[in-house]
Amino acid sequence: MLHTSPRKLILGSTSAYRRELLTRLRLPFEIASPELDETPLTNESPRDLACRLALAKAHAVAEKFPSAVVIGSDQVADLDGQPLGKPGDHEHAVAQLRLMRGKLVVFQTAVAVVCRDSSFVEVDLAAVRVKFLDLSDAQIEAYLRAETPYDCAGSAKSEGLGIALLESIESDDPTALIGLPLIRTCRLLRAAGLDLLSPQEMF
Repeated sequence: MLHTSPRKLILGSTSAYRRELLTRLRLPFEIASPELDETPLTNESPRDLACRLALAKAHAVAEKFPSAVVIGSDQVADLDGQPLGKPGDHEHAVAQLRLMRGKLVVFQTAVAVVCRDSSFVEVDLAAVRVKFLDLSDAQIEAYLRAETPYDCAGSAKSEGLGIALLESIESDDPTALIGLPLIRTCRLLRAAGLDLLSPQEMF
């Protein structure tokens, strides 16, 4: 059943990539920073890490805005079970891309939706299988100098020049690799009571 009173929609992320993706749904929303420790737990799989952090981000913001519908998301690059997060700087980005060249990497992108007042909590995950080209060191350097993708999981900015790093992409949710799986996000928002195709009735 749809809510009869408006609920604020909040994206629990300061990521410019996720903000741009959510804007595509044409729903008014606000931004809030979840401010939490993203350190992996001991022996935590990349899939579990992405899901845990997506939920933690949504819960952290929902505590401050209990009547709002809050979206949390997280992405972890999975290289043979080894989690690769955001490199942070050039040196770490080079190391990541050297590890991934010629390999199949699964980008685990989780999205969670939480509304404390309605006790709604759901999380979903899109696994994107990405085959990297066998890149030379010179190609890696050229890419990093052009894109500086130090805030991207696995240093892969696929919506930019990063697409030239890839041999193939397999996914059932095409925006997941950029950082927010919109098909799954839409499903969770509908389940939370938001009618995306009649937003004027909700906001």
